Amino acid sequence: MEQKVVKLSTIRQACSECNLFQLCLPVSLENDDVEMLDQIVQRRRPLARGEHLYRAHDEFNAIYAVRAGAIKTTMLSPEGEEQITGFHLPGEILGLDAISGSRHPCNAIALETTSVCEIPFDNLESLAAQIPGLQHTLLRIMSKEIFEDQEMLYAVAKRTAEERLAIALLSFSERFGRRGLSSRNFRLPMSRTDLANYLGLAPETMSRLFKRFQEQGLLHAEGKEVVLKDMDGLHELARARPVTEKDHRGGRHSKA
Repeated sequence: MEQKVVKLSTIRQACSECNLFQLCLPVSLENDDVEMLDQIVQRRRPLARGEHLYRAHDEFNAIYAVRAGAIKTTMLSPEGEEQITGFHLPGEILGLDAISGSRHPCNAIALETTSVCEIPFDNLESLAAQIPGLQHTLLRIMSKEIFEDQEMLYAVAKRTAEERLAIALLSFSERFGRRGLSSRNFRLPMSRTDLANYLGLAPETMSRLFKRFQEQGLLHAEGKEVVLKDMDGLHELARARPVTEKDHRGGRHSKA
């Protein structure tokens, strides 16, 4: 597969467009450090929709930063069913979960035409030992990934269907806002079926939820385009009381 090293000027331009400068090119780095990092960052050819960036059990060699497009990560359940474990938007890093095991535990699949920057991990690890700013950034990214994964696992396990969707929409809102885009009006790159899978819901439940949220004035949705109209209402739903074991026994939480 043809790859090329990205020149510093190209990296700076790309990062200014997708906020990667806060992830791959920390502003605290000195010019000499930036030049060192420049030598290891590579631009992958664009992935077509449905194409794998890597597959489960592939050898771990690099982490990846999404430049444009979006990627979903998936695993197979013991029954052989696909379970979506995450969605990765521009400016976000993936592949970190393979560091400890030296092999990727999941599949990474493009949701649409997607461009990524590849950062060989051996080289990055060596650089991080020399550049305190880079090491700090890597640790910050890893910590944030762990926190967000735990937060979503808790939401799926302990919340009602309405609460899960509200939490997910607010998460996407925050992530788009972090890129300098609108936090209220955005396009979700995944299908509703994929979103339902991610939240542990049936596709028909997801369709009903979007219709219900629209009727309640919480949002307006047309295809993948979403406008969040009542942020306070969504936050109120997201902060609702978590489901308890008693609620489970009483049938409050169901996977429709």
